Amino acid sequence: MSNPVAPRHFIRHLAIVLVVNTVIAAAMTLSGRGPLAYQLVMSHAIGITTWALIDFGRLAVRRDNESGWPAGWRAFALPALGVVVGNLAGGKLGDTIVGGDRWAAMFTSADSAVKHVFLLGGIGALVSYFFWTTGRARHYAEALVTTRRDAAEAQLMLLQSQLEPHMLFNTLANLRALIATDPPRAQELLDHLIAFLRSTLASSRATLHPLSAEFDRTADYLALMKVRMGDRLTTTLDLPDDLAAVPVPTLLLQPLVENAIKHGLEPHVDGGRLIVRARGERGQLVIEVRDTGAGLDAPAAHGTRFGLTHVRERLATKYGPAASMTLAPAADGDGGALATVRLPLETTR
Repeated sequence: MSNPVAPRHFIRHLAIVLVVNTVIAAAMTLSGRGPLAYQLVMSHAIGITTWALIDFGRLAVRRDNESGWPAGWRAFALPALGVVVGNLAGGKLGDTIVGGDRWAAMFTSADSAVKHVFLLGGIGALVSYFFWTTGRARHYAEALVTTRRDAAEAQLMLLQSQLEPHMLFNTLANLRALIATDPPRAQELLDHLIAFLRSTLASSRATLHPLSAEFDRTADYLALMKVRMGDRLTTTLDLPDDLAAVPVPTLLLQPLVENAIKHGLEPHVDGGRLIVRARGERGQLVIEVRDTGAGLDAPAAHGTRFGLTHVRERLATKYGPAASMTLAPAADGDGGALATVRLPLETTR
């Protein structure tokens, strides 16, 4: 089944035909074949009629999906028929408009008729070939966009699959230690792990979900960390109601939160606070992950920071230069670090 042809393509083709018609009329006038007004009427009458027969005629026949033009022998038959009928009907229309039979007079001799047939047929063939090649180029450009989008989505899923085992390994290691030393806390940790994996499964089939779902997933993850760190970890999640439905990439916050805990709060003897908040700012969604831990100068801060690389790659894949992620020392007196994500504020998917 042939793909539908968008109306804008017909409009663009008509604009090109009008320009070509005008150039032909000017050339005919300069060669002494008649006044410009007459040549403009005849050129547009023939050109528009021929274009309409070919461009709209292709809707009635089987088309090549790569170009939008007729496939097989029809690719030659339709333009040829359009040129012949367009010249006869368009020439008659032009003569009717200007009031005369000068166009018909051009075919009174065999020599004159052959010259005009080859001239007009050649022009029609060139214009048809131009539209055919641009149609193919447009098809390949659209296919390239689709391929890049599919590749980007595949890359996002690959990045997610790389991070999930990283987090799961850490949690299972802690669970193993708690089973022997504190069975009730081990059971609590397992319950939170099940809740977290359930939310992970729900979001694994999409690359975007509401910001509220991302905060819920982060809450499940922090519950796991709370069991492990106890009173050393205090958390605050701040999501304004008007931002709850904003679509964001899945698994955006967890790497930042995990980084803050691993490199900031866990190395800090007294632990500290972890604050996750979102806000809108001049057309951007700003998400901050703030910890009051050891800070960026601590030895633990010089690890691989797998999660931060993960976030930057996801943002670059999805939004390009319109999004960013920065990590800097916190500016207030509580110490620690501040990770800030900025991305376009979209209200719909």
